[in-house]
Amino acid sequence: MASTTTLVTLDNYASKMPGWAPNQPNHLYALVDMGSNGIRFSISDLSPPQTRLLRCLYRERAAISLFDALDASSSSPGNLVLPPDTISLVAKTLARFRSIADDYGVPAEHISVFATEAMRTAQNAASMLEAIRAESGLGVYVLAPQVETLFGAVGARSGFTSAKGLFLDLGGGSVQMTYLDSSMEDYEIVTAQTGESLPFGAAKLMKVFESDTAKIQVADFHTGMRSAVAKLERRFPSLKDAQGTESEGVDIYLCGGGFRGYGSILMHSDPIRPYPIPAIGTYTVGGALFSRTQDMRKVNAEFDGKIFGMSKRRRRQFPAIATVVEALVGAVRKIRTATFCAGGNREGALFMKLPRGMREENPLPLLYQVSGDVELETQRSAMGIIGSSLPGDFDLSEVPTVFTLGIGPLFISGIWSRTGEPSEANASFELHHAVIRDPSVPGFAHLARAVLGLTLCSRWGASFGPIDQQLYTNLQKLVSRANPEATFWAEYIGAVSSLLAEVCPAKPDSPEKLRNLIKFNSAVTLGRRKAKIHLTVSLSPVLFRDLNHEALQSSFEKVGRHQHTAGGLGRKVELSVQKMQY
Repeated sequence: MASTTTLVTLDNYASKMPGWAPNQPNHLYALVDMGSNGIRFSISDLSPPQTRLLRCLYRERAAISLFDALDASSSSPGNLVLPPDTISLVAKTLARFRSIADDYGVPAEHISVFATEAMRTAQNAASMLEAIRAESGLGVYVLAPQVETLFGAVGARSGFTSAKGLFLDLGGGSVQMTYLDSSMEDYEIVTAQTGESLPFGAAKLMKVFESDTAKIQVADFHTGMRSAVAKLERRFPSLKDAQGTESEGVDIYLCGGGFRGYGSILMHSDPIRPYPIPAIGTYTVGGALFSRTQDMRKVNAEFDGKIFGMSKRRRRQFPAIATVVEALVGAVRKIRTATFCAGGNREGALFMKLPRGMREENPLPLLYQVSGDVELETQRSAMGIIGSSLPGDFDLSEVPTVFTLGIGPLFISGIWSRTGEPSEANASFELHHAVIRDPSVPGFAHLARAVLGLTLCSRWGASFGPIDQQLYTNLQKLVSRANPEATFWAEYIGAVSSLLAEVCPAKPDSPEKLRNLIKFNSAVTLGRRKAKIHLTVSLSPVLFRDLNHEALQSSFEKVGRHQHTAGGLGRKVELSVQKMQY
């Protein structure tokens, strides 16, 4: 075990890790996570006002498995030592990382190195720490299991505005599991204190499979998983209640390379093919699909080509990963959703540097920075006017739209951008941009990307070439899977914004600008097979006189055309134009 002076516990982690303050002259932080399966390095910019975004400037992974090195050097189970060549390689790797951090201008006091399971168990961990300090000048913090649980869970949680459910982190040497409810007071510490650590990571399980007692040890792992879940249920009654007969089930959040590998196999096999968003972060599947471990094992074993997101090493480890998932499925009686998280220990360490109020911010509005109060009020005015076109006859609070998902500012910022380009070019651009933009930004879920892309594509008339048709269709399927009404309302809101841009071709420079030009009102008539939305547009006297009223209707020609994505009841929009009454 490493010297106790390097051990980071819940009591001392805040004093050992460099903190963040808004008045610091430099907001760059470098982190190294010495995991059992690999060593990860990143540099992040926590400059205000976008601190909550945890913007990553540089990242790199060194494929050095400390777990494999420990195993290869051990002549007996109790003799776990790191060989000299591994110690030398790790020390040189960290010296290179230190050099990169220096090149970026990261202050020395903002560089943190922490290690987990392999360094906790290595008998000669002190030799590794000394070699790293001699080669790079860096000290290493060895995380106690509770702190590893803390960083892993809040690192995964940092990717969401709020979260509630089971959080698991699958590393090479262990599985960390805890329950997190971000609405609870001091949930971070409670999460860490109640966490469970099972010594069965992906790499370790692969070694177990080679032993004569594999069946016994795997059975012990299943028992340990059930026991861990039962302990969490006793501590958190809401976890047990979520698995009751009348409940929908537990939401599970998964981080760590092993679980992300399982997510990559699921994405490869997703009913929406090809799945339209490549990033594994925030990829969500239902419990039924998540539980199909035998099907996923078969895909891994029989598919000869490259599976996106899966390295050769990860595919070799897949039987162990599937075993962990099977133990989880056996321990949790009812799983509603499983979400794969991009964040991990490094994001968790960054997240815990921030003040609590900042940690609980919705990060998405920070993606679009307004220049002052006037622009902010103008943005809100535009959202209010478009929102007034939504009929009150329908309860849309549970329907994912640009407003309910918190991406209204991003949507408004796209209405008047690129107005010098042809509509078909912009429609194609918005589809692709929503998928690939800000790939590591927390809170930007796959569903939000799909809704934003479809809505802005509709703003430009949904005109695009045949090559984009499959992307458009698969984004529709993704949105409809969340709610069959959502595709229609993305088209509708996009069409309303297109009409708004027709009325006001230049981006409005004051909140009063739009209010003096246009107003919306809507009502609904329900038929046997179709709901007709009567949208009334009130225009200023000048616009009422000068604009072609029939041309305004063209914004809605494609809305509701894809009725199979709008649920059992069809939708049709009927537009009427009148002069604004003052």
